[in-house]
Formats: sequence, structure tokens, C-alpha cells
Amino acid sequence: MKNDIIPPRPPLGIPPRPSRNPHNPNDSQPIPTPTLSAPEAFSLPLRDESQTVASSVEEVVDSTVHPRKPYVRWVVIGTIGIILLFGGLLAWYIMALRPAASADAARINVAIESGSAPSQISEMLQNEKVIRSKMAFDVYVRIHGLRNKLQAGTFSLSPADSTAQIVDNLTSGKAEQFDITFYPGATLDIASTSADKTPSHRQVLEKLGYSSNEITEAFNASYVAEYPLLFSDKPNSANIEGYIYGQTYKIASGSSVKQILSRTFAEYETQIKENNIVKAYSDQGLNLYQGITLASIIQREVPTAADQKQVAQVFLKRYREGGLLGSDVTYHYAADKTGVARDFNLNSPYNTRKVVGLPPGPIASPGISALLAVASPAPGDYVYFLSGDDNKTYFAHTNEEHEANIVNHCAYKCSLP
Repeated sequence: MKNDIIPPRPPLGIPPRPSRNPHNPNDSQPIPTPTLSAPEAFSLPLRDESQTVASSVEEVVDSTVHPRKPYVRWVVIGTIGIILLFGGLLAWYIMALRPAASADAARINVAIESGSAPSQISEMLQNEKVIRSKMAFDVYVRIHGLRNKLQAGTFSLSPADSTAQIVDNLTSGKAEQFDITFYPGATLDIASTSADKTPSHRQVLEKLGYSSNEITEAFNASYVAEYPLLFSDKPNSANIEGYIYGQTYKIASGSSVKQILSRTFAEYETQIKENNIVKAYSDQGLNLYQGITLASIIQREVPTAADQKQVAQVFLKRYREGGLLGSDVTYHYAADKTGVARDFNLNSPYNTRKVVGLPPGPIASPGISALLAVASPAPGDYVYFLSGDDNKTYFAHTNEEHEANIVNHCAYKCSLP
């Protein structure tokens, strides 16, 4: 009966234990590979390969593509920023090379010492307001390879020139020259006005950059030793009013005011010698100083050369007869010089409406035509003249004719003080 007992079956899906040889405990049968039934197989989680691949791709994309988007954006922004920065710098550079001042700016004398570094030169030019920017100057000479070509010396530079023109002046190596024009009819110091736009000699020199102190010193200096013919008759107490010969001169850069004035005195003497003016004035009963004084009055009364000889005839007739010259421009000069209102009753030795004879000295620089008018006046015996509203000169023999000329031709000008 014992043998009829059936051993229990192992649970489904679990392999039976290997049977052992009771006589040989080491002998065992191989354990068969376990097998699963279909229901058990579907009960276990299976790995989805497609899902695994997709997840890997997403991980790659997340780790590569997405980080590049802000990187590209910053590259674009950086590039645009660089372009804008470069454009701004270029615009600044172009602007900084432009002239530092308007066309009517005064020239400035700049002395560049030998051995000066380009940076020192540019700093000096900027301090003197000749250029807009020291940095732009330095960049310009470096780009164009001109750093070692800047010359030493004294240069007359205009702030109305661009940096390129300034650099060209400093590297040319030529003897720098500039033009200066002194105008006939101009005074030493009386500034130009809306009525008389002629700049004074001081204004001309100041526009070239010369200091007021240097100009005053030159005006007060004595030039008799160098130009004895011109100044021989001038009283020591008189200044050089009337002695700056009016024309345009080419002046070497670095010239002092005294040197410039010397050029005008030399030209004056040349004109006096060539036209034998000293002898001609003597024939009119005048020395050179008196002749220059009368010529300066004629220059202010009648700027055009056509009528100056006849006006000289009128003044010389009055002068010889011991009468009043009666020139309005003489008291104008006295009033303007002292800063008072123009008045024909002005108490001044320059007022030839009240004082007989010539004024104490010239009232302006006469041009060559006025100088020659005194040397060789027109024939005639006119006693009066006036400059009409039409800028024509009208002459008269009698006071009645003169009054008629005032009524007919000088309603406006003759009403002015």
C-alpha cells in the first residue's frame, strides 16, 4: 500500500528538483530550463524597444538642440551690437575730424618744438581749440602713416580747417605763409560797426591769433631808426595811426606783430619813393606827416578814387586860406575814439568844424589814391562838396550852391550827426 501513495506534484511552472542517486549523492541530473505558461508570460512587464529608442532620441535632442537656441540668439545680438558700436565709432570719428570752428574763426599761431611726440602735438592743438579731438588726430596720423612726418616750427593754423588740412599743413615741410589784409580807411583801434564794416588793424591782427598785449606793444614801438623816411616828420608823441599801408601781404608763419608792421612800413616807403611824394607834398606846402594826415581825411570822406583829387583841391584851398576844413569825419573819429556820441560841436582838437587847420594827426590809413590826390590835386576853385544819398560827390563854388546840393541830393546823409 505504501507504494500506492502518489507523491505530490510540484507547483505548476516550478521545475522538479533533480533526483539524486541514493548510492551516489554527487550524481545529479541537469536542472531543466524553466518554462512559463502563457498566462504567466503575459503577467510579466515587457520592455518596449521602440519606446526606448524614442526616449533616447528625445534625450539627445534635449541635450543638444535646445541649448543651441539661446546660444544662436546671443551670437546674433552680439553681432548686431558690434555693428552698431562700429558704426557709432565711425560716425564719431568722421565728426571729430571736421573743423573745430566756423569759417570766420581767427587763425592761431602754434609753435611745435623739435622732438615733440605726436601725442604732445595733438594735445596742444586740442588745448588751442585748433582741432576737435586729440584722439581723432592721433588715429588719423596713425592710419595714414604720418606720425613721423609732423614738422617742427611755428604754424599759423585755422580752426576752420579740417583735421586732414591741419595735418597737411604740419607735414608739408614748406615755409608756412598766410595772407593778411590791412584796409585803406581803417583805423588802428576803432572797431568796425554796422555803418562802417571796415575792420580796424587791431581786429585784423586779433583774427590771426595775435594777443592784445603783443599788438599794443607793437603799436607803441618806435620804428624811426628802421624807416627814417616814413617817420622823419612824425612827432614823437604821435602814434602810428595812418602809417600802416593798406594792402594784402604774404607773411611767413611765426612772424611777430612788429615784423608784420615792418612789412607795411617798408611798402609805404617804397610807394613814397616811387611816386616822389615828399617833393610833391612840399610843393603843396605840406611835409610828409601833414600830407598823410590830409590824405587820411580824404580817404574817409570819399573812398572812391574818382573824386579824391577834387576833394583834395577843396581842402587845400581852405587850408591855404586859413579857414576851417569843416570835415565831418574828423569829429567822427574823435567821438568814436573816446566813446562819446558824434556831435559837430564836440570839443576836440580833431574837430575841424571848430578848430582851424589840420587835426593833430592822421585819422586812418590812406590808400595810394588818396596819397596821390594830395600830391597832385585836381584843378579848380571849388569851396564845398558833399557825398549825396546816391554816393555821388557834389561840388559847389558858393554856399548857396552847396545848400541847394544838400536839399536836392543829401536829405538822409546830411541829417546824420
